[in-house]
Amino acid sequence: MNTHIPNNPNFGIRAKLNPKLIIILLILLLITPIACQTTSAYQSLEATLSELSKTVTVEAGIESNPSPSATPLSSSPTIQQELDIYQFNQVLIDIYKRVSPGVVAIRTMTNNGGGIGSGFVYDKQGHILTNYHVVLGATELEVDFPSGLKVYGEIIATDLDSDLAVIKVEVAEDQLFPLTFGDSDSLEVGQLVVAIGNPFGLNGTMTLGIISAKGRTLASIRQTETGTFFSVGDIIQTDASINPGNSGGPLLNLDGEVVGLNRAIQTLGVTADGSPINSGIGFSISVNIIKRVVPVLIEKGRYDYPYLGITTLDELTLSQQEALGINYPTGAYITSVTPGSPADKAGLRGGTTPDNIFDIPKGGDLIIGVDDIPVRVFGEFLSYIMTHKSPGDKIQLTIIRDGKEMNIEVVLGKRPE
Repeated sequence: MNTHIPNNPNFGIRAKLNPKLIIILLILLLITPIACQTTSAYQSLEATLSELSKTVTVEAGIESNPSPSATPLSSSPTIQQELDIYQFNQVLIDIYKRVSPGVVAIRTMTNNGGGIGSGFVYDKQGHILTNYHVVLGATELEVDFPSGLKVYGEIIATDLDSDLAVIKVEVAEDQLFPLTFGDSDSLEVGQLVVAIGNPFGLNGTMTLGIISAKGRTLASIRQTETGTFFSVGDIIQTDASINPGNSGGPLLNLDGEVVGLNRAIQTLGVTADGSPINSGIGFSISVNIIKRVVPVLIEKGRYDYPYLGITTLDELTLSQQEALGINYPTGAYITSVTPGSPADKAGLRGGTTPDNIFDIPKGGDLIIGVDDIPVRVFGEFLSYIMTHKSPGDKIQLTIIRDGKEMNIEVVLGKRPE
């Protein structure tokens, strides 16, 4: 890429103190008549040092004698700023060098054709992590390593709730570079992250973005008894570029630790062949879900998620709150309770009275806390349950019912198969 530098005599000037120039100046001072040493000589030296000082400021990125039309001082990068940019760039380069050997391309053949996705090495035993939807329907599965090594893989476990799959490959240990896991609970909105994967088949692509939000929910791939889909929580939203082919690749913090596994994007745009186009809204499965689920998948082949048995609205608008007679500003409103579910056995209530304005049944409980942790939206509640609880565990819900606050204890079940 060509760059153009404006024709400005003050633009990009670099100057350094010249030792020879300093020596000459000192000699000139020594041969100046004594009578002038206390006046013109010192004045000359002061003026010279002043000019040299101005020259030094140019080395720091500040123009000397700026004209009214010159670039404002604040817009010129300082040495420290340039150094910070250089160091940050080195951080990104180091992440790629350390992590990319453990990121793989996954090619599948199905009865309807083929596809490509991403994955990464989980351990030295040859376990590879990716999305379930990447390997869905695969009749043949190939794992391509950055080294050029290509091997066939076997799907040994899948998780339709969080959209995870574990692949096993038989390769030498020196070809396996497991990635290090971080802590997704410690992530902050605005924190920089990078994604590595194979968008549109472009192997080993790295993109940069931020954490846009935490605690999002997505529909799982597993259906309920009524034909709807279960929800999955603790989803990370990011604006790092994620496109078709990135699915299953890692989302990393600036320490090179995995904080998520890239799963999906939200977009209204598509390419000429119908592939979705990145819109700056991507979603990743949190690494804390992965750390909880994957060891069980490898050991038992399946993972049972905790189950409550409620249908909720994530959040309510002010007008919806008024129509339902709810005076509490936050919480997860229960629209229905599944008969025979843990929620039903504990006495939780869904809405029963029809509302003619928003078609939301009135009279349901509003969950405002779980185990003394405030619940502002359903996503926070579900994320807590998925990352901290298992079937058989007890939780204490704080709810608003008929305008009154109360606590209800629930014993969690496991999601029906």
